[in-house]
Amino acid sequence: MSSDFESYEQDFAVLTADITGRIGKVPKLVGDEKKQMVANVEKQLEEARELLEQMELEVREIPPQSRGMYSSRMRSYKQEMGKLEADFKRSRIAYSDEVRNELLGDDGNSSENQLIKLREERAHLLDNTERLERSSRRLEAGYQIAVETEQIGQEMLENLSHDREKIQRARERLREADANLGKSSRILTGMLRR
Repeated sequence: MSSDFESYEQDFAVLTADITGRIGKVPKLVGDEKKQMVANVEKQLEEARELLEQMELEVREIPPQSRGMYSSRMRSYKQEMGKLEADFKRSRIAYSDEVRNELLGDDGNSSENQLIKLREERAHLLDNTERLERSSRRLEAGYQIAVETEQIGQEMLENLSHDREKIQRARERLREADANLGKSSRILTGMLRR
């Protein structure tokens, strides 16, 4: 079952890397090439959503004791998907601005160039902010895994402690039984000598 999840995971990684590359190309293309690229990215985003759904179904079938690790990975993939969709939306906004400028016959004067630069800087700042947020989420997920691991370790130590107590009680009972057997043996030996 986890092999299916890992297979979907690999497909998702390859697909998202391809989507990221294509999203970066959208603002640089013009005309039909750009329209085709936008359509391709939309199709790939839909495929990525379907892969996420498949992975989620696989996680539901994993035993509860192993599910935590896969669930945190799924959260990370969903966040990555959200970032891809936001990046694509930004690239489409830039694309629609260019189409509007073409239709209106805007000649690209200096104020438009300044506006484009501001948008690029804003997009760059948003990307950096999202990277920081993703890093924070990964740290939080790592911390949560560490806490869960600590809890599991604590439970195991408690179980081992209970097992130790049981073994000690059983050992004490064996000593008592051995002492009783020795006593019985001496009594029988005494009886046989009479």
